[in-house]
Amino acid sequence: MDKFTKLEGVAAPMKIRNIDTDMIIPKQYLKTIKRTGLGKGLFSEMRYKDDGSENPDFVLNKPAYRHAKIIVAEDNFGCGSSREHAPWALLDFGVRCVISTSFADIFFNNCFQNGVLPIKVSKEDLDKLMDDAERGSNATLSVDLESQEIRGPDGGVVKFDIDPFRKHCMLNGLDDIGLTMTKAKSLDSYEAKKKAEHPWV
Repeated sequence: MDKFTKLEGVAAPMKIRNIDTDMIIPKQYLKTIKRTGLGKGLFSEMRYKDDGSENPDFVLNKPAYRHAKIIVAEDNFGCGSSREHAPWALLDFGVRCVISTSFADIFFNNCFQNGVLPIKVSKEDLDKLMDDAERGSNATLSVDLESQEIRGPDGGVVKFDIDPFRKHCMLNGLDDIGLTMTKAKSLDSYEAKKKAEHPWV
């Protein structure tokens, strides 16, 4: 998993509540277990018309937001089914941070396991960030995980809270497997000891 330290990029405003995982990545894209290639399906039912052409009204199809790295969304982002493909699709598109007032628990946890930083802010702070995000190509936000700050284009600062353990893992690029591998020497030593004590096992 890539480390997350600082991120600066365009923020796309999504003034929609209860964006569920089927909206993020529809079920027809769940046949793969690969983490790559899902960016094309991100929000596909909103991004594309029935004939496959782009919907020009959808935010990620607008020139200013085609390369958005951050999404600013309304309440309850990531609700619905527990598909891990949702953070995979966000990451494959280029989104490394989602800011909202609340997240569904499973989606929230899946984000941390896949290098996407979900940030919870107050409604007041979300309104400020949404206003920043609506500035089009000037909608650049800077997210500093170490200092737990989001800076807007005018220099305004929003502080956010994060669990210290999750912060440590994100800063160091550690998912559950990576975290286990930091103990590889201890595990190898334990296994060698057990093999010497019980060679018949």
